[in-house]
Amino acid sequence: MDQVTSALEPKAQHYTALEGMYLAAPINSLYPCRIQVAEARSVIQLEIDPRYFHAAGAVHGSVIFKLLDDAAFFAANSLETDVFVLTTSFTTYLTRPVSTGVLRAEGRVVNRNKSQFIAEAVVYDAHQREIGRGNGIFVRSKLPLNEDVSYKLKV
Repeated sequence: MDQVTSALEPKAQHYTALEGMYLAAPINSLYPCRIQVAEARSVIQLEIDPRYFHAAGAVHGSVIFKLLDDAAFFAANSLETDVFVLTTSFTTYLTRPVSTGVLRAEGRVVNRNKSQFIAEAVVYDAHQREIGRGNGIFVRSKLPLNEDVSYKLKV
């Protein structure tokens, strides 16, 4: 193994453990998503299901909010290897209704300092049209990343 590969391996393990933590969360039994985490970024995909619709036949805003918050959250937690981060505020803009296809949320960290991460996310439909966008502030908690939160490093 060369130096570049060995230097990246702990990061890749961290990203994989975060993906597993996300998929193990009980809420995601309602939303069967796929997730990819990378440095300061994440992508989450969800196939639209009519169970997510409001009375007018489009995806409820709470589903869009969840995708936005989750994508921004995991982008932020990709940079924190010791503790779970927490959303302290999140602003959401719903820009277009959608009722078919796959939703894709892309999150990225845009700023960080000693006490917080600022991350943004955009949700796109299957035609790459923006469905919603948001940004939030995330802080480090005191909750360690370990098996208690389904964070499992593979060694």
